[in-house]
Amino acid sequence: MENQKVQKTQYVKTDLNLLLECLKYQMDCPMSQKEALITIYSICQQNSEASEYLREIGGLMFINDLAKSSIHCIVKEAALFTLGIIIESNVYCQQTLCTPALFEDLISFLMNKDSGVNLKRMSVYVILVLVSNNKNGQTYVRETGCIGLLLQLFRTALSISEINLSDENINQCYQLWSSVCSTLCACVNNPQNDNQNICCSVFSYAKEWLESCIEPEIVRPICSFVGLTVANNSYVQKYFASVRGLDTLAKVLTKLLHDSCESQWSTKLAVVVTKTLDACIANDSNMGVVLAKYHTVSELLKLLPNDTLDTGEKISIILTIGHCTEVGLFTKTKQMREWNISRMKRG
Repeated sequence: MENQKVQKTQYVKTDLNLLLECLKYQMDCPMSQKEALITIYSICQQNSEASEYLREIGGLMFINDLAKSSIHCIVKEAALFTLGIIIESNVYCQQTLCTPALFEDLISFLMNKDSGVNLKRMSVYVILVLVSNNKNGQTYVRETGCIGLLLQLFRTALSISEINLSDENINQCYQLWSSVCSTLCACVNNPQNDNQNICCSVFSYAKEWLESCIEPEIVRPICSFVGLTVANNSYVQKYFASVRGLDTLAKVLTKLLHDSCESQWSTKLAVVVTKTLDACIANDSNMGVVLAKYHTVSELLKLLPNDTLDTGEKISIILTIGHCTEVGLFTKTKQMREWNISRMKRG
């Protein structure tokens, strides 16, 4: 069994050496390079040892240089995707490539007017894997101004008035926008950092999206982005409330719960919105006052017995109800304490 494993590892190394040579000697044949890159990422996908070996023989840096230097769009796209796969599968490869220079290269791809939607999406994917669970990557994405470009794409990559995902062109733009949302989530989380304060600048746009469309394809990525951006950050939570983001979430929740009788996805989506609401008020119970006028607690109590919800989802609802009612309980306790003190003084 051990011999078979050693033999398989040797085969993988031989294949990677041959594929790297193919890349080097097929510079005038973009289709051959693309096919070689596809084979490389299929070998390295979820294979940390293969990715590490490719780094050791210089393949990682060669593919990085190829993404910058190739004049062929199909090669650039395949090279970027291959880099993303390798970075995702091996932390040492992530550390090797996580430099301000690479972020600046990716910025140039995103800003180039000749870059197609797919090339931009591959660039965003590389940014995603560079910043994921990586404090250095999250710092570089901020210091190079890359995060500002991502926020611009969040605002402009997809038109609010054109959400027809059956249209191929619109669907491509949606895929780019969705990738940007995922990347922004990674920029602000694990660990939480100063990028949260920067990302709140697009909260008004997120609110407009939620006011215009409550389809799962829009609500889920926006709720993930908002929830992670406000998490454990009182300043950002207050800012979200100041642009009436809490009001919008409460209205969306009410609409989804009214639709839940006819659609199970509305129920599941309502839980997503509930978790986001909870993240927005968890650090400041006074925020829960905003939700009182929308009878959010009553709505959540109606949602709680739903048979389609699992235990984890019900716990999330209970926690949100607790945070919503916390300020009321605190106020009543304070009033009772003051009343008792007053009685004792009179007595």
